[in-house]
Amino acid sequence: MKFYTKQHKYYCGIDLHARTMYVCISDQQGNMLVHKDISTNADYFLKVISPYKEDIVVTVECIFCWYWIAGLCAAENIPFVLGHALYMKAIHGGKAKNDRIDSLKINALLRGGMIPTAYVYPSRMRSTRDLLRRRNHLVRKRSELMAHVQNTNIQYNLPEIGKRIDRKKNHEGVAERFTDPSVQKIVEVDLEMIDHYNTILSRLEWYIEKTAKGHDSKTYYLLKTIPGVGQILSLVILYEIHDINRFPRVQDFVSYSRLVKCAKESGGKKFGTSGAKIGNAYLKWAFSEAAVLFIRGDKRRQKYFDKLKKSMEKESLSPY
Repeated sequence: MKFYTKQHKYYCGIDLHARTMYVCISDQQGNMLVHKDISTNADYFLKVISPYKEDIVVTVECIFCWYWIAGLCAAENIPFVLGHALYMKAIHGGKAKNDRIDSLKINALLRGGMIPTAYVYPSRMRSTRDLLRRRNHLVRKRSELMAHVQNTNIQYNLPEIGKRIDRKKNHEGVAERFTDPSVQKIVEVDLEMIDHYNTILSRLEWYIEKTAKGHDSKTYYLLKTIPGVGQILSLVILYEIHDINRFPRVQDFVSYSRLVKCAKESGGKKFGTSGAKIGNAYLKWAFSEAAVLFIRGDKRRQKYFDKLKKSMEKESLSPY
């Protein structure tokens, strides 16, 4: 966990929402200068903080609508701190909770050097990263359609389809397997939607790859040389990491990628694990997929995997 500890003359904590934002500004001594609810209007926000702009730091909790205020602060040369949402449990710990109290606590955490920071992803590559995440969402929707066709086939106890229905050339004769006209129509609709998703995803992947080459072609091609990592996984790794140097140690990167289990201990006793949702879910998926693809079809890698598996099983069974 990282904390923002740099000192400033003024501190601005904001409880940010889509249409409103509760602004809390104080000085180093904790004297309240501004504490009010305003609309999420960039010009009005700059007007509110203008008397303190000489040396002020702004912080918000990491929620979906932080992009615009991060860009505004960057354009105005105002230090900006993005608070890690899962670590900022202190703002939810009080008996009473509202926007006014939350903004005050965010301000206090910032002023005391106790604000847990999240990475402010650069705007240059941010939108492409979001587009790549949207692509993953569309792939899941296509997978749901394919699963529905397979489940319908099982529902009527028919023989296995025996071919990949994500490919249009294999769609012929799939709907005709069913005798009921309504069931045929259900499968036809699913197959048409799969075709539609295929067209969208093909264009989308071409655009993202082209954009990635403009952002960092060297790293993109280098990632593709890793066994088990292809076009999509290399794009995910590239855009989710952005800059590997932001991780001081290998352990920090592995933890961020959700590839380790965090032990939960107290008083010499173990209480399982915790923090499973802290980190980057997209990197966890990418590395998990790469590991599976790495050992697929290679006996040497499968043999090494079996060796590691047996070793881990022995450790888990050990009483020490």
